[in-house]
Parts: sequence; C-alpha cells; structure tokens
Amino acid sequence: MNAAPSIVTLGAHVLDTIVQPVDEIPEGQGSLLVDEIVMSAAGPAGGTALVLNKLGARVVTSGAVGDDVAGRVLVGLLGDAGIDVSNLRTDELPTSASVLPIRSDGSRPALHVVGANALAADVVPWDALAAADHVHVGAPELLGPENVIEILEYARRHGATTSLDFLIGGDPAFYALIEPLLAHTDYVLPNAEQAMGWTGADDLPAAARALHAAGAAVVACTNGGDDIVVVDGGDLEFVPIVPAEPVDTSGGGDAFSAGFVFAKLRGWSSRDAARFGSATAAQVVAGVGTDHGAYDAASIDALLSAGVL
Repeated sequence: MNAAPSIVTLGAHVLDTIVQPVDEIPEGQGSLLVDEIVMSAAGPAGGTALVLNKLGARVVTSGAVGDDVAGRVLVGLLGDAGIDVSNLRTDELPTSASVLPIRSDGSRPALHVVGANALAADVVPWDALAAADHVHVGAPELLGPENVIEILEYARRHGATTSLDFLIGGDPAFYALIEPLLAHTDYVLPNAEQAMGWTGADDLPAAARALHAAGAAVVACTNGGDDIVVVDGGDLEFVPIVPAEPVDTSGGGDAFSAGFVFAKLRGWSSRDAARFGSATAAQVVAGVGTDHGAYDAASIDALLSAGVL
C-alpha cells in the first residue's frame, strides 16, 4: 500500500464527555474534584474514523447527528481532525452522546443516548462507497440487516473490503441482528463478551469459530487484557496484546478496529494486523478520549520493530 487508503466509516457517531478519575459518585448534591473533563468524537464509526485518520488514511465518515449543540461540536471535532464530514447529516433526533466517568483503573460505566444514530442508514453515500478501498460499518445493529447487507455488497462489488464492529452487548437475542451480516463481510471485530454471548459458546475460541462458520471470512475478538483470538480461513491463533497502562479504555475497541483494518489494507496477515491493532489501541487508552495520542502508522511500526511495544 503506497498511497493513503480511502476508507468510509458508516454508522454510529457519539459525542463523549469523559470525566477522570471517578471512583465513586458523591451522594445527594455532593461534589467531586477531578483531573480532567474532555469531549471527544467517538463511536464505532466516529471513533474509528479518528484513529484511521491519524494512521494516515483518507477518511469519509457517514451517519446522522442532531441539529443541536452536541451535533455541531461532534462534526467540528471530526472535521478539524481532517475527516470528510460532508456525509454527516443533521436530523430531528438529538445527537448520540455519552457521559463516561472513568475509574482510576481505566474502566468505566457509560450513560448513553442513542439519538440520531438510529437514522444512520437513511442516506448512504453510494459514490463514496464506490470509490473506497475499505468500508467499515460501526454499530450495524442500529441500521437494520437489509440495509447493512446492501451497503456491504455494494462496497464489495466495487472492489472494497469491509468490516463490522458493534455497540450492543452479548445478549443472545441480539444475534438475530448480527448473524445475517456475517457472510457479507471480510472482517468481524467483536469483543469477547459480545462473541460469547451471541453464540452461546463456552469459551472465546469456540465463539470465534462459530462466527467464522456462520460466514465471517476473518474474525478477530479482543478480550480485555488477554490474548486476541483470530480465526482466518479456519485457522485459529492467539495473538498476545501489546501491553498498555490504561487511563481510559473507552476508545480502545475502536482503535483496535482501525489498526486492524489499516494493517490489512497494507497486505498484512491477520495475526500481524491484530498485533498492529493492539499497538494502536495502546496509544489511545494511555490518555483520555478516543482522539488521544500523537502517533501515525510509521511511529507504531517503529515501536513494534524495536520491541518497545
């Protein structure tokens, strides 16, 4: 891959307000002094777009935001980063937003409004999909299986590879929204809780194999601080994660997806792509917000080659 790849991210865009550290919520009307309150673009389309842009891709992002202050802030954050936001339209629903109180260990609960993300498939940038090297659908469960299959198949007919990442949890009932999509995509990128919950598997390798058997060409499942489980062509591998000292884990999954996709577009094996994705996530979780970190693909390559990561 010589020229910067052209990537479309389509789906969920979220404005995160991140508060750190919050190890307990004061009772009543009590107050708490914290170190940081940060606003960041996020979500499996918006956050992934941010990280892909930092790695060196040319990114078009598509979806819906509200005609409100949060929407203007979210579009501004993405546009200021250098992402093409011309396909982010406004709607009458509020902008999707989250408040994330980050614990001292980097973990966090989330308070979330779905809002306009439910309308992300209403207007699809078909011309941008036709020109893309890769199309990433973030939170396909919000868009409807028929819409997502149409998007994925259109992208593939025009020569793009495709990937899926998700917002919903691992409730088995959600698998009906996911399973029909698997045969239409190249890379499926869930976390362990999602993969095991949807499939009912007893362990992560079995869950990854089940997703592959249902049609996914490549499955790469993250598992917190444990090995990434990758199934490619029926071969299963355990890929050690790149160690990190997390400050805020909220953007880690989106960063992994971005790194994995970017590396695959360079022609890397799925194992090496998972390692690169993990190294990318390590940059992001070291600070607050999905936009944290001063890195690019070359800097991550150098760290991996030197054995620093």
